[in-house]
Amino acid sequence: MIDRDTALSALRSLDPACPREQWVVIAMAAKSSGLSLDDFTAWSEPASNFHSARDCATVWHSVRPGPVTAGTLIHMAQSVGRHHPGRPPQPRYNAPSKRGRDRHADHAPQSQPRPAYAAGVTPGELWARCEPATEAHPYVIAKRGGADGLRLVPAGDALHVSGHRVSGWLVVPARSLDGELRTVQLIPPPGTAKKLNLPSASFADSMFIVGDIAESARVFIVEGIGQAWACWRATGCAAVVTFGAGRMATVARALRDAHGALPLVLVPDRGQEANAEKVALAVHGSWVVMPSDRANNFDANDYAAEHGSDALADLLDHAKTPGMRYRLLAADAVAKAPPLQWLVRGVLPATGLACIFGASGSGKSFLALDLCAAVADGARWFDCRGMAAPVVYLALEGEAGFAQRVRAWELHRNRAMPDKLRFVMQPFGLLAGDDVTSLADAVQASGCAGGLLVVDTLNRAASGADENSSTDMGHIIDAAKTLQSRCGGLVLLVHHSGKDASRGLRGHSSLIAALDASIEVIRTDTGQAWRIDKSKDGADGIAHEFALWPVEIGNHLDGEPITSCVVTRNDTPSEVKRAMPPKGGNQRVAWDAITELLKSASKERPTDAPDSLPQGKPAVPLEDALDAIRRHLTCEQKRRTERATAALTGLQARRLVMVDSEFVWSA
Repeated sequence: MIDRDTALSALRSLDPACPREQWVVIAMAAKSSGLSLDDFTAWSEPASNFHSARDCATVWHSVRPGPVTAGTLIHMAQSVGRHHPGRPPQPRYNAPSKRGRDRHADHAPQSQPRPAYAAGVTPGELWARCEPATEAHPYVIAKRGGADGLRLVPAGDALHVSGHRVSGWLVVPARSLDGELRTVQLIPPPGTAKKLNLPSASFADSMFIVGDIAESARVFIVEGIGQAWACWRATGCAAVVTFGAGRMATVARALRDAHGALPLVLVPDRGQEANAEKVALAVHGSWVVMPSDRANNFDANDYAAEHGSDALADLLDHAKTPGMRYRLLAADAVAKAPPLQWLVRGVLPATGLACIFGASGSGKSFLALDLCAAVADGARWFDCRGMAAPVVYLALEGEAGFAQRVRAWELHRNRAMPDKLRFVMQPFGLLAGDDVTSLADAVQASGCAGGLLVVDTLNRAASGADENSSTDMGHIIDAAKTLQSRCGGLVLLVHHSGKDASRGLRGHSSLIAALDASIEVIRTDTGQAWRIDKSKDGADGIAHEFALWPVEIGNHLDGEPITSCVVTRNDTPSEVKRAMPPKGGNQRVAWDAITELLKSASKERPTDAPDSLPQGKPAVPLEDALDAIRRHLTCEQKRRTERATAALTGLQARRLVMVDSEFVWSA
């Protein structure tokens, strides 16, 4: 044993704010050197992480003579360059190189056993040569753990693993859930070496369990045994050691397969949160996050050492849970949900994907521009309250013509377009490489994100795609949704009606299903109208009539006026329905016959007309209508009345005509 002054000098040269496990080793070395508890406590007190004199006493009285000796204290002091000059450090064991192993063994003193290397030792053989561990082992003391289920390589054992003589090392078995020993991990006294795994033995799905899974309300999954001890001590629930962050997924899957719905909580070291979250998502578990101000590898045992087991229990109680795809809500929660936010009240939601569509020449682009100006101004649009928002309009068809529309709008209203309205006149492709990303970046940079983005038209933005193909339309929808997610707010597509306008949007039906709202633009007897074709929480079918008012904006070089149009509205909203005439068959014959008949009908209201006949609406007697239809049918004479009646009934079902109280008029 070294003298007290030398030992005290060596102790005082060390940093008392060192990690706890190193602090415990220093306590063992100091006690082996003949120093007292008072010496150790006085040295520990100045440290920023000092807990209490009682903590010092607890560690001091728990240590026993063992592999940590007075020489360790001198060696640790030497490593910081301030050991006592009269006491050289104790030599450390240097493992012979592979080439020199036999030579070193042959010349070893006869009293020393020949080293045995682990390359030829199986996990079972190593386990069998070990003795039960005790709680006096330095690592167990440093980590405030227990010895249950662990063994110890006996003192004096010549076994070497990866160049280290492992006598006195703790042995942790790694077993499968059915109890089969797969391999072992060897843990040295703190501060002497790193943990080692047995060469040529695979962990596979093995683990070490602290506590009893069958009696636990939840199970913690940790990287090392120190963390497992800390979690078990704080909660009383089992903790499973994975022997490294990279094996958490394998062990978690094995536990989930074996234990069904048992709650699994991953407790990673600091820096491994992303991996733990990924594993938790895969096994429907949860994960704990260590404080963000701690260095990487800070773990649950470190947290308990700093804050106590109760604080660790509280941290474990606040594990993060992956968001579930489906949420089950009570009726009162649904009733208290915030109302849908509108960009245009009852017409267009503030976020999502929408469409405005109509036949060529129906005025849909003029209407879209008028809508954009209203949104940019925060003004009412056709009596619908609007929310002020930035607007970006992609004018992909007719750049020169579009410029005329803007000029016409400004001349008609005697003011400039709103400042919040911006235009993109360059080509753009939803399916063209980086166009979506580049456009989204431009929208973000200009401060227009979260508002309204109009793509006019969808056909130009998806050039070359087959709109009738479910695959191509799926790609278009995905790209539009990506654009919306990057820009925020509402993306509004300007699109065409199909060949059969009564069937709505052109292209595959998946488009209408993907929309949050759609506006249809149609022609009427007096001009145009737009109607709500689809709306979240809105009233489908409500429509407003409008006209395209011509505006002269200048003159051509030959003196001819340059004109464009602006949207002007009728004051009275009406229920506008699709009124597409039949293309053939007896219904077309009937439609043409009734149309001619109504053209010559008097606008005076018949004295016996029903109340359902609108004022000023021409009507003809039902029998006159049937006679006109019969005259134009080419079927057998005896079947004409039957066919005429069926054709008229079909027109009424299509809402092209109204029949009431023996009168017929156009719907």
